[in-house]
Amino acid sequence: MIKSRWFLIVLLILCAVSTAGCGGAKGPSAENPFRVAFVYVGPVGDLGWSYAHDQGRQALDAAFDNVETSYIELVSEGPDAERVLRDYAEQGYDMIFATSFGYMDSVLEVAEAYPDVYFEHCTGYETAENVAIYDGRGYEGWYLAGITAGRMTKSNVLGYVAPYPIPEVIRNLNAFTLGARSVNAAVEVRPVWIFSWFDPVAEREAAQALLDSGADVIARESDSTEPDKLAEENGAYAIGYNAISSEVAPNAVLTAPIWDWGVYYKQTVQAAMDGKWETHAYWGHMADNLLKLAPFGAMVPQAVQDEVNAAKAKIISGDFHPFTGPIADQSGTIRVAAGETMSDPDLLSFDWLVEGVTGQIPSE
Repeated sequence: MIKSRWFLIVLLILCAVSTAGCGGAKGPSAENPFRVAFVYVGPVGDLGWSYAHDQGRQALDAAFDNVETSYIELVSEGPDAERVLRDYAEQGYDMIFATSFGYMDSVLEVAEAYPDVYFEHCTGYETAENVAIYDGRGYEGWYLAGITAGRMTKSNVLGYVAPYPIPEVIRNLNAFTLGARSVNAAVEVRPVWIFSWFDPVAEREAAQALLDSGADVIARESDSTEPDKLAEENGAYAIGYNAISSEVAPNAVLTAPIWDWGVYYKQTVQAAMDGKWETHAYWGHMADNLLKLAPFGAMVPQAVQDEVNAAKAKIISGDFHPFTGPIADQSGTIRVAAGETMSDPDLLSFDWLVEGVTGQIPSE
């Protein structure tokens, strides 16, 4: 009997050691949470890109009682980003989300020095053993927004406040144009490039230039709501982005492609906590509920809403892809043949504009 008791005691000790060793396989708890940091390029209160990501962070917080999150906003791309990322790693955070394209080099540099930290980079294209990339197929929502704008315009001139001439922005601009011209072949889309993700002054100036050029719908892939407000002030329409902005311009905002980043944050953090995380390149669809379309403004006729919703259903089901040919470039040359669909590598390296977009892709 004594030997049996000693055997049980030794067995319990060995079990305890095996579950407590190797970095604490016991897993995070409320007392010892899994720590997750977020780095934002803009302010969280702008109803823009950083706001949408922070909504995802809050959804993550709400979903787990064993996860602790933190964030820093308005972090410039470059040395400042590297400093912030390194500081989070030094503080012992388990996972760090860098949410701007320009953070990529900083993420890779810091991740190499901290191999035990999980790094995730939004909209990037380079991975490492402890670095994953993630994004959503924003072009699906932009195509639908284009249908809406193409139906609502009277001047047949649509404006587009464009941040940077990178494949992501070019892809969304092209999708918006294809959507608009699918219902209104007379539409012309005029982008103004501002070389910034968040610059309320530059965004407003770009929107004003577009209004002056005859645009009566202003879309923006930038982060502030200044273009929406200016459209409201001038009796024009607007297409928002990232979050529902109709409250700031109720008579202008037709709809907006909006993100629900919490869908992704919850699943990838869970994988990390379960020890199942592996480097990856995630590119989510509307079918994943990562990307949605904001409720239509009251000015959008029901017939237009029905048309857009029918197209959305086809995109979600996989029956339709916005970049299925025939698609011509600005010179009229067919770049995607009838019935063919652009591959992901081609979409990820988009460097040409479709027919209907005015101007050229600028260089910095």
